[in-house]
Amino acid sequence: MANLINLEQVSKSFGVKPLLDSVSLGVQDGERIGVVGLNGGGKTTMLEVLAGLEEPDSGRVSRVGGLRMAVVTQRGALPDGATVADVVLAPLGLAEHEWAGDARIRSILAGIGIDSVGLDRGVDGLSGGERRRVALAAALVQDLDLLVLDEPTNHLDVEGVQWLAGHLLERRSALVVVTHDRWFLDTVATRTWEVVGGKVESYEGGYNDWIFARAERARQADAAEERRQNLARKELAWLRRGPQARTSKPRYRVEAAEALIANVPPPRDSVALASFAKRRLGRVVIELEDASLATPDGRELVHDLTWRLGPGERIGLVGVNGSGKTTLLRTLAGEREPASGRRIQGQTVKIGWLRQELDDLPTDMRVLEAVKDVAERIVLGDKEISAGQLAERLGFTPARQRTPVGDLSGGERRRLQLTRVLMSEPNVLLLDEPTNDLDIDTLQQLEDILDGWAGTLVVISHDRYLVERICDSTWALFGDGKLTNLPGGIEEYLRRREAVAAAAAPGPAPVRAPKAGTAEAPAAVRDGAAERAARKELSRIERQVAKLSDREDALHEALAAAATDPQELQRLDAELRTVVAEKESAEERWMELASDLE
Repeated sequence: MANLINLEQVSKSFGVKPLLDSVSLGVQDGERIGVVGLNGGGKTTMLEVLAGLEEPDSGRVSRVGGLRMAVVTQRGALPDGATVADVVLAPLGLAEHEWAGDARIRSILAGIGIDSVGLDRGVDGLSGGERRRVALAAALVQDLDLLVLDEPTNHLDVEGVQWLAGHLLERRSALVVVTHDRWFLDTVATRTWEVVGGKVESYEGGYNDWIFARAERARQADAAEERRQNLARKELAWLRRGPQARTSKPRYRVEAAEALIANVPPPRDSVALASFAKRRLGRVVIELEDASLATPDGRELVHDLTWRLGPGERIGLVGVNGSGKTTLLRTLAGEREPASGRRIQGQTVKIGWLRQELDDLPTDMRVLEAVKDVAERIVLGDKEISAGQLAERLGFTPARQRTPVGDLSGGERRRLQLTRVLMSEPNVLLLDEPTNDLDIDTLQQLEDILDGWAGTLVVISHDRYLVERICDSTWALFGDGKLTNLPGGIEEYLRRREAVAAAAAPGPAPVRAPKAGTAEAPAAVRDGAAERAARKELSRIERQVAKLSDREDALHEALAAAATDPQELQRLDAELRTVVAEKESAEERWMELASDLE
């Protein structure tokens, strides 16, 4: 495989902290690399040095000539005054009928949610999540050798994450992606880089392989320390056994690493926790009776909902963007009254609510002071721990606990917000996208804490790994005004969403550029039989255009390879002209049919 980018002895520091220290690594053609590590540990810096956005302090970065690369960072910089179409489609240099006739481009625009944003909208008025999706779509529509992505799943829902994973698996280009979404990492990555202590450790495979290898590395480190401490005794015993005992040492096997988890108990004792939760909460927790929920402008989200949360229930809440998940959580928290119906709360209920916003932190305090401002000590499971101990479990070292809150990064503020919520010792925990800006190590600590937490839990998250890990049941808002229980969890949610999409769009639904107006469909097409025939022909033409596009790409490659053979060049050029003409004719017919079917 060709080497696309090489880093040789690269170092990079900001202030006195070295983020990269003599790092050497490379990206091979076709590799899909997931990058993990602690917040502030150097992941984004490594990505920017790799992509050429930052120059290293020392060392060398080399890239193959003519490398086609796109980089999507968290900065989300888009040109002022541009429209979505200007950012996503204009760089391709294609006419409207060309990109609209390309099934791959239409699939990307629909999968990433650009059709809901609107191609004619100005980027200046977009939200942060919409800007990120526009930047991501602009990269995905290109034909590239290397795609570099920094947290691409942050503003996607469960469906969007699954679609993006499938799309990246189908691409031929190499990929380097920073992500904290463990399902996404495990699905996409063929190699994992861990940025830790200024170095980059490389592992084969995705999340599961990385965790297994890291556990094995820890086991070997413990064994090495034990060997060091007992070296004299072991050497003496070995010498006393005589020459006949001096055979080769046994190698570590996979079974040795598997022994690490052989006697590990289940993550939590659900029966014991539920029993304890009943003693803390009583029979009534939070109930909604005949409740209707609506947006501030009056759009109804949920109607006639009767939902009773029981003590010790652990619920994952999923749904499409705008279906009302956060509104439902705010109603459960008591911040928003239902439009109709009523909310009932038990007398012993104490709610802890982790919101998406970071506006509830005291920026005039230091980290430890902000935690102690809530409580000095709490009981977690069967142990009492101090404010400092909980902060350390969630990633704040003793030195970092003296940092002013105003100087924290976004991820650190999220961790502090979570620490303060847990320090309030709630018995009902409402979490709205708790994984945003949290690194994998912090997520593991959070899950470990929640494993032993006795109380009622409702969590909104696009991180399917987290939902499946800490929740016992899954509920969904499909945008139909109802709250639906999903015994099959996230997989059932995705199956139902696919069924809804198929029912809503029985034929191909091309994404079109905005028009001033459209003509009324001819009467012949409004006839059922004629419409089915038109849709059938439309599907056939799409397949034909896809094949012609593949042939066109192959001919371009053949022309480049035959640069020194005039006769072969003439033959290939003639065939290319024929293919392009056939493709244009097919695209024009596709546009006619699509216009008739509108």
